[in-house]
Amino acid sequence: MHISWLGQTCIKLQTKNKKEEDVVILIDPYRPKNGDFPRSFTPQIAVFSHGSEDAVTLSQNPFVIDTLGEVEVKDVMFYTLPGEDNNLITKINCEGMNLLHLGKTSKKLDGNNIEKIGPVDILFVPVGNAGVYLDPENAAQIVTALEPRMVIPMAYKCDTDPEVGALDDFVKELGLKPDLADKKIIIKKKDLPQEETKLIVLEKNY
Repeated sequence: MHISWLGQTCIKLQTKNKKEEDVVILIDPYRPKNGDFPRSFTPQIAVFSHGSEDAVTLSQNPFVIDTLGEVEVKDVMFYTLPGEDNNLITKINCEGMNLLHLGKTSKKLDGNNIEKIGPVDILFVPVGNAGVYLDPENAAQIVTALEPRMVIPMAYKCDTDPEVGALDDFVKELGLKPDLADKKIIIKKKDLPQEETKLIVLEKNY
């Protein structure tokens, strides 16, 4: 699986299904007010955590997931749960791994949601605060509660989101040494850490 962070809460996944076909999944492709961002995308599947308004152009008529429920698309399972302020939390199961994208979350998860989410292998957590995303303390508490094998922070200060907080505060609060992965990480289930949580920092890709 190839994982890229494109700024704000936008994550691009390239995975393979049971037929060994490439499946491109795009999460939260919102048009930013600032910075560099692709004008259009061609994913097979698009996921939106807070509605599809202000999205960039999506070519080739992708399957859109922007409501509560569960659905299987191209052998990939999607489970969407309610967050706060109409935000959706999305759990994705592909290549035998459970990925959780918290969307535009600014508050801690309640115990009921944590129970529904279940085991998480890779967690995408927004850490930029500014009243829009989680503050470092709450973000770190969610990581502790969910115990993922891998944490990938998103929605911190970059050219598309210059007014939110920097990554350093979250890293300090979490207390894990980050592994820097440039603009993309390629991961297989067998590569996931077994006894610890690994913090992966992606450079913004566009």
